[in-house]
Amino acid sequence: MEAILTDCVQNSLRQFMHHNAIFMCERLCAEFPSEINLQLLAVCYLQSNQAYSAYHVLKGQNMAQSRYLFALSCFKMDLLYEAEKALYPPNEPTAEVPNGAAGHYLLGLIYRYTDRRERASQHFTQALSLDPLLWAAYEELCILGDAEDATRVFGDAASVCVQKQHMTHESALQSLRSSTNYQFVNASKNFGSEDVSPRPMKHMHSNNQRVISANHHGLSQTGGTGSQSLNGPNAVCLYNTPSPMTTITQLSGVAPPPLCRGLHINGPNHRALGADSSPRSTLNATIPAPRRKFVDEGKLRKVSERLFTDSGSRRSTRLASREDVAYLNSSVSTISGNGTNHSSKFLGSSKLTSASSRKVTGHNGQSWADENFDEGTKHDVYDDTHISSITSSSTSSEPRSVEQEGPTASVGGVCINASRISAGASELLALLQILGEGYRLFCVYRCQDALDVYMKLPQKQYNTGWVLSQVGKAYFELLDYVEADHAFSLARLASPHSLEGMDIYSTVLYHLKEDMKLSYLAQELISTDRLAPQSWCALGNCYSLQKCHETALKNFQRAVKLDSRFAYAHTLCGHEYVAMEDFENGINSYQCALRLDARHYNARYGLGMIYLRQENFFFAAHYFRMALEVNPRSSVIMSYLGTALHALGQNEKALYIMEEAICADGKNPLPLYQKAKIHLSMEKYEGALEALEKLKDDVPQESSVYALMGRIYRRLHMCDKAMLHYGIALDMKPPATDVATIKAAIERLRVADELSDD
Repeated sequence: MEAILTDCVQNSLRQFMHHNAIFMCERLCAEFPSEINLQLLAVCYLQSNQAYSAYHVLKGQNMAQSRYLFALSCFKMDLLYEAEKALYPPNEPTAEVPNGAAGHYLLGLIYRYTDRRERASQHFTQALSLDPLLWAAYEELCILGDAEDATRVFGDAASVCVQKQHMTHESALQSLRSSTNYQFVNASKNFGSEDVSPRPMKHMHSNNQRVISANHHGLSQTGGTGSQSLNGPNAVCLYNTPSPMTTITQLSGVAPPPLCRGLHINGPNHRALGADSSPRSTLNATIPAPRRKFVDEGKLRKVSERLFTDSGSRRSTRLASREDVAYLNSSVSTISGNGTNHSSKFLGSSKLTSASSRKVTGHNGQSWADENFDEGTKHDVYDDTHISSITSSSTSSEPRSVEQEGPTASVGGVCINASRISAGASELLALLQILGEGYRLFCVYRCQDALDVYMKLPQKQYNTGWVLSQVGKAYFELLDYVEADHAFSLARLASPHSLEGMDIYSTVLYHLKEDMKLSYLAQELISTDRLAPQSWCALGNCYSLQKCHETALKNFQRAVKLDSRFAYAHTLCGHEYVAMEDFENGINSYQCALRLDARHYNARYGLGMIYLRQENFFFAAHYFRMALEVNPRSSVIMSYLGTALHALGQNEKALYIMEEAICADGKNPLPLYQKAKIHLSMEKYEGALEALEKLKDDVPQESSVYALMGRIYRRLHMCDKAMLHYGIALDMKPPATDVATIKAAIERLRVADELSDD
């Protein structure tokens, strides 16, 4: 009963039927209370997003897997210090972190969110050393800024580790098959004679008929007069009961490799062993049945000699080997079915008769029919061609066992597997090197280099949603919003239901002032997933573009409630507070973002802007410097840092920063404009006019450029040119505050002209 319930729970989890899995697992734990069953129940709760239930089920349990699942429940409930105690008990400093690489990864996340970056980096690195294919750990290292070059992380050492892991897995599979075959052969010898004949017995009476119906607890031997349990000393266990741990270690609900879960014998591929133990008895409905026909005695002797006269090996051993292969094939076909188990029995007569002929397609595409000739008597004769094709195809699809070909052949089989694994590992790690290096370069804001690396990807990998989203983010950081829009549009086409990078895409459309596209994107994301923070960030950006800051703020706050660890949503809240001039709440929002991600430079930039508007230039310069440490290639941050330094009277440093900003991004007009203002304050009018003339060509519709030129010409007492540029600035319809300033400057200019005339 326990194994049946366990199998039912696992099947329900694989089919994502979480309600049924929880109900059946509760029955399992009530009937068979054990910590392993409690672990399975916790998995059911976790997969159905009931972390609080898993927390209470596993609290106080001591097994390693229980501690890991309990820590995962705590992490989902934001009980980070309790999760840390479960994974790394303070009173046991030498205790091993449970669940290997996954445990170290979870512990790294806990340290990251509790602002212990160094220890977080250590555990992410440890997770990668245990499992080089744990991409999430490398992502976290990149986010922390501590990732090594991807060619080193996914290099030769990683290839050796991957091969070793998969070779161990293959060896486990091979030993499982060998042990299962050996047990089956012993069972066959118990039920049949030692010297097996290729022919079945002509007469099989009901009291000698033996039918095996396997279940999860043992075997039952059914005869014509009654049933007898085989749980005594002669009982044979033909497969292993599936363990709950197979599902517990894989929280995704994906079934593990079939042969690791035990070989199911009961089901559509039932096995009936008669008094003989010939290979015919091991074949079942899913394996091509041998053709039956009458032949004369001479033909029969020829077939027998060709079948059983081999290179000196014993006949029973060869039969057992063929039996093993057929049995493994039948087991694999059973497991790869729909997962249901059926128990079928042969009932009734003293002779095995077939009511109708069956047609089965063989491995080589031919069809064989079971033909009934004589009532009560059947002659089963193997066509040697068909048997050799079955044996060759079976042995080619299954690893060769030691019993079949000896140690040398077995080593050769492993070498073939090793070469395939080596080639696959090298190919996979080469792909991860490109992806990892591109992501690492992006996280240190070497965006153009990251784009160049992504271009090395094969076309089918490049045209995926994740890669195209990373390309769009890189263009966004380069302030190339048009190219970013194009990349994100392609990402939407490749993965229309993916939310990866859609928060950044909405900000791109905000900067492009594409209100229609932004509104459409927000509606699509909300209809796709109303519980995703990216959806509400897009909706908030839509309202922010329409200057509805209070409504935008409510949407950003909704995103924060859905995912309190989503740093960008906190930053967007801060931007809206600043737009409403609520600087205190803006500072709180930016600080929340920095607590979640210390390298989130947008929040540092936001704090600098608040202090700049409050004319607290010292703190403004401090936060702009901190932002520049994270993103040293941002011309916008350089420009505002130069502005703060200029306000502090450090003009030379400010000019140096402005020159760096111009070199970093020649398309950004802000540093040239600030450079002209610094030159004006230093009374270097020629340098200021030179910078503004360049800027006029880049942004010909910017009114502030002409207004500043008019101001410089007024200082140079060139009133005609000053009036001309003031007039051009007014014609470009600047904001109302700028209009008032320009008109006041024009009035002063006229007064000066009148005074000069007098």
